[in-house]
Amino acid sequence: MQIIRNRAITDDDFVHVPDGTELPEGKPIVTLSHYVKARDALLVRYPSLGVRITSDKLPSDVPELGRLALVAIEFPRFTDGRGYSIARQLRERHKFAGEIRAVGWVLRDQLLYMERCGFDAFELLPGKPLASALEAFGELTVTYQAAVDDPRPLYRRR
Repeated sequence: MQIIRNRAITDDDFVHVPDGTELPEGKPIVTLSHYVKARDALLVRYPSLGVRITSDKLPSDVPELGRLALVAIEFPRFTDGRGYSIARQLRERHKFAGEIRAVGWVLRDQLLYMERCGFDAFELLPGKPLASALEAFGELTVTYQAAVDDPRPLYRRR
């Protein structure tokens, strides 16, 4: 499967692992509940581990954030904006340096705003054209508000 990572289309080197499924070799993304139950064993077995969280969880609900390579934040509907806040908290309050991936109802029109909040990877729904989604990053050239990508509002950048 291909995703958008750092404004480029790349092959996904992580694999989503639903609860109750055998863990693969490589780089798994497990649910938060699986991670909480088997954290020590998972961290020993996988040097690059990802955790998938729902939009009703907070970064503080994820133990040992700094040891994770990836946090995937679910967007159950395109109107659910809680994931934006989670990403921003991960970057600003928790200083999370790993990949933050948007999964689920991720729309082309939201990509630039998600990136400004701290997302650096996007897993669009199957069938959505990734090449045209990349164009969303260049459609707005000036931003007014402070964000993760630039903490200075426009009047401070002049």
